[in-house]
Amino acid sequence: MSSILVLGNELIEARDEKVLGRAVKRYAGYGLLIIDELGYVPFSKQGAQLIFQILAERHERKPIIITTNMGFGDWTQIFGDPSMTAALLDRVTHKANVINCSWESYWLTEALKRSPK
Repeated sequence: MSSILVLGNELIEARDEKVLGRAVKRYAGYGLLIIDELGYVPFSKQGAQLIFQILAERHERKPIIITTNMGFGDWTQIFGDPSMTAALLDRVTHKANVINCSWESYWLTEALKRSPK
């Protein structure tokens, strides 16, 4: 499993090497694509456009799981372009099951248990 930032960089390299179509097909063909911690690091403009291409290609064809700590209103900070972000959100949320989680961080809870009192 690789991070979304690595995915963006891989797609940029594939584009530069003129094998982007093959990379898009590969990611579009996976049975399930999981994007964990979306928004942890913003994308370059080119990376955001290429990730949009992958997600748009999978739209209504194959499942995607996205985890993020950011609300939909903040996704423009990740992808940069408001129009592209709106189009992406339309695709990602269409027929989606959105689960808002408000529990405490597992890692923080465990760290606090180990801390001396």
